Amino acid sequence: MLQSLSRNKLFWLCQAGGWAVYAVLTALMIKIPSQEPWQVGLPHLLLDTSFGFMLTLLLRHWYGRISVQETRLKILWHLLVLLLSCLIWTQWKWLTLQWLYGQIWQAMTWFDFGTWNSASLTILLTWTALYYASKATFETMEQRQKAAEAIHLAKEAQLKMLRYQLNPHFMFNSINAICTLILKQDNQHAVSMLEKLCDLLRYSLYTDPLAKVTVAEEIQILQTYFDVEQCRFRNKLNLSIVADEEVKHYLVPSLLLQPLAENALKHGMRMSQQSYAISVHFSLQNGQLQIRMLDNGSGFTEQPDAGSTGPSTGIGLHNCEERLALIYPDQSSFSFGNREEEGAWIQICIPKELAGGQKT
Repeated sequence: MLQSLSRNKLFWLCQAGGWAVYAVLTALMIKIPSQEPWQVGLPHLLLDTSFGFMLTLLLRHWYGRISVQETRLKILWHLLVLLLSCLIWTQWKWLTLQWLYGQIWQAMTWFDFGTWNSASLTILLTWTALYYASKATFETMEQRQKAAEAIHLAKEAQLKMLRYQLNPHFMFNSINAICTLILKQDNQHAVSMLEKLCDLLRYSLYTDPLAKVTVAEEIQILQTYFDVEQCRFRNKLNLSIVADEEVKHYLVPSLLLQPLAENALKHGMRMSQQSYAISVHFSLQNGQLQIRMLDNGSGFTEQPDAGSTGPSTGIGLHNCEERLALIYPDQSSFSFGNREEEGAWIQICIPKELAGGQKT
């Protein structure tokens, strides 16, 4: 609706401006050089311009009506309408000029007929060409905007799918762990884990999958996730989350790291390990926000390639990479691999962005 209104307003602006230019040029090039009395020249100029203004409005209406015709008929109708409009406008200009001079009727010479009709036809053809050129431009812009909106909606749907695809997997694992604790009659840990799980699920459900949160908020929810897992692994899981003070107010996609942490626990932790450590560090590197996650687990089965979705990497890495590519097209980097000593590493680099969408 707003698009149509804006387009309509622009038409009237161009229509009024175009005919104002026509009036000025006619006065400068015809009326003033001919030394016509102003009592005749000015009224005739106003009558001529007003009639042309109204005539082109009728042409616009008629062009809209014949737009559904096939091409041959459309061309024929355009020629007929333009010739008829040219003759009517020329007669109007001639008759009003005679009337202003006090003459009832005086026939046009063939020279006047050819000259005046040529001028009228030139103006009408120019107006028609500009009308269709502007119409084609607007239609192209609207098609591009609709295509951009469709792409944006598709990206939103894909982002939501990537976010929600991971939640059921984590929830089922956690519920199974709570059931195990209850069966072992470890009610205290079961209640603690259930409370943490409720906090995490509440945050996940009420947070827009397309939203960005501050680094401080992402750390808080990541800590809640690890608190849930800590109820399962007890002292076996050691966690370190560190963020430089200057990066805590920068924005990151919500719940970006939780699937990576889940992937590390699921694929990297060996059952025989006495202690499993995960560290996360937020910092500024080369003008970008860098997030680096390390663990001391078994690492990837084989050195992964970027974009791999095989069993050695898990769905978490692939989804994270897809989200970053959609949110920061050609502006982010996502890499991962095995550490030299033991375990795996993941590194994310994204543009610095403050709340309110301000990039620095």
